[in-house]
Amino acid sequence: MTHPVGADLTQAVLARLDSCSDPRFKAVMSALVAHLHAFMREVDLTPEEWMAGIEFLTATGRACDAQRQEFILLSDTLGASMLAVALQQARAIGSGRGATEATEATVEGPYYLDCAPDRPLGADIGEGLAGEPTFYAGRVTDTEGNPIAGALLDVWSGDGEGVYDMAAGGRRGMPARGRFRTDDQGRYWFWSIRPGHYPVPMDGPVGRMLERMGSHPNRPGHIHMKVSATGFVPVTTHLFVADSLYLDSDAVFGVRDSLIVDFDAHGPGEAPDGRLLDRPYWSAHYDFRLAPLAG
Repeated sequence: MTHPVGADLTQAVLARLDSCSDPRFKAVMSALVAHLHAFMREVDLTPEEWMAGIEFLTATGRACDAQRQEFILLSDTLGASMLAVALQQARAIGSGRGATEATEATVEGPYYLDCAPDRPLGADIGEGLAGEPTFYAGRVTDTEGNPIAGALLDVWSGDGEGVYDMAAGGRRGMPARGRFRTDDQGRYWFWSIRPGHYPVPMDGPVGRMLERMGSHPNRPGHIHMKVSATGFVPVTTHLFVADSLYLDSDAVFGVRDSLIVDFDAHGPGEAPDGRLLDRPYWSAHYDFRLAPLAG
């Protein structure tokens, strides 16, 4: 039987891990080496192509700075981030109670900040931004529908044109960001803008990769939420605008049907929270469901 080209080399590299004292690291690195060598054989990779790959990764690293993480963009656009999210949620919830009823997770993306200001229920985090005002409301419950009081919603989004504060250097006060706590009935409500679709950055190596792939760079309109509560599995997710473009071809593969939400149009007048508006606005309702922690 003919052995694959370089089979002895693959085994020699794997043998270097025999003395590794970390079982998980050994398992991951062994699988990485085996699959990497198998990939190179499958496509009959040339030295020139391998060097082009190294140069691409080098350029990706050079494109990263305090405001931009090109490697996250690379991970997102290859579907790796979404797969990691799916594996993590399955691992955390398992096959027990709440495995299918919990709100689905999706990618965090590169624009999350863990220092968003605490806001009172009903606050407007989209004030002064480009975009149409939108009233967001709903509940946070467990997977059996029982309300969770004091659950934390960490919210962020771009403006109506998809521009995040981190990408718009002149903005102050962390617009379109806020942390809200549910009331004693598990309810939340706040104001922001109706998010629009937007392209991921195309001026770097990942953008050039997408062009060569023949793939568009666009994400459908969405708002990000991290929802957590003591004793429950936290979830990082989005709410997607139901009639947005690119729902069926999200550049980072993050759309889940259960996260697509109707945004209802309203004329000027009194909003559900009693606020009086002199221009049209939108409303979106969504109930988040958290699975209990194992044990």
